[in-house]
Amino acid sequence: MGDRRKSRELALQALFALDLNKLDLNKIDTPSQMDAFLEQHGEGLSESTRLFFLTLVEGVLENRVKIDLLLDQWAKNWKTSRMPAVDRNIMRIAVFEILNLPDIPPSVSINEAVEIGKKFGTRDSGSFINGVLDRIKVQHEA
Repeated sequence: MGDRRKSRELALQALFALDLNKLDLNKIDTPSQMDAFLEQHGEGLSESTRLFFLTLVEGVLENRVKIDLLLDQWAKNWKTSRMPAVDRNIMRIAVFEILNLPDIPPSVSINEAVEIGKKFGTRDSGSFINGVLDRIKVQHEA
């Protein structure tokens, strides 16, 4: 598994935990909480993997309102709050990448999200994630 895939999977796990515990994201000390998370789950990570993980988690948390508005807009018949938590957080990561990390082609972000969705989500997660993210990508490129 590549370093960036590992970062994405760890970011999913961290964001999922924050989401599931319904923590007030404005009161989170992200760096110290993520350092504690990495101590438990990130043994042997390279520095580049660790830095990309932090970029993803902090970026999603800082842009969550904007990201969720896009997800609500482009997920037909789904509100972000009603989506499965795994799918929601996978898509948050990918949307953050599409909007804010120009060195990563959107198709790579989408493909990574679909593969992670197949691994951690339900049987339908891959196609759901692909459909929503593709609509966002088309809108973003326009």
